[in-house]
Amino acid sequence: MTIRVLLADDQTLVRAAFAMLVESARDMEVVGEAGSGREAVGAAREVRPDLVVMDIRMPDLDGIEATRLIAADEDLAGVRVLVLTTYDTDENIVEALRAGASGFLVKDTRPAELLDAIRTVAAGEALLSPGPTARLIERFLRSPSVPVPVPGGGPECLSDRERGVLALVARGLNNTEIAEALGLSPLTAKTHVSRIMGKLGVRDRAQLVIVAYESGMVTPGTL
Repeated sequence: MTIRVLLADDQTLVRAAFAMLVESARDMEVVGEAGSGREAVGAAREVRPDLVVMDIRMPDLDGIEATRLIAADEDLAGVRVLVLTTYDTDENIVEALRAGASGFLVKDTRPAELLDAIRTVAAGEALLSPGPTARLIERFLRSPSVPVPVPGGGPECLSDRERGVLALVARGLNNTEIAEALGLSPLTAKTHVSRIMGKLGVRDRAQLVIVAYESGMVTPGTL
């Protein structure tokens, strides 16, 4: 299937470069462009893309608020958002994940990595890889002001095995890596992750990581 992509960035040259790259992939097409957050929300409602590549810093309405509006729109339930960040200088990335983004990429990422990121998020996985991503999330959730309630059940609803899986998800491990760490098959690891998301009432791995930290089920600095 062709992945239908909407590009949202206030820099015309950046959008043009991303558009050329996306169109070069046989399994993707650009179905719209937006120069502001408000335009991105309107375009998402008009063209119903599979995925929005969303810059954070934009005029009129920033990428975080645009992401929040898209995630809250029931008619756009199938639209996923992949946000752009300048990494160390952009502390809004966790807010974007809280708003409903399914992951993020760094603006100076390599072309092949951008295409892989689009495929990953469009397939329903969160773009939360080990290393820099996990460290970034941990950095900004180190001292949450007020623990947030878990949408579904609380920590007590998880089995010991599920708690172990959750800890590895919070570190940014994918299903194959979780399986290797716990001596499980990848399918079993995937089943555990799906059950945890169902019990906690979250829609993807990105939201699962946020809930894991903010609810206190996983403590930053101990992983």
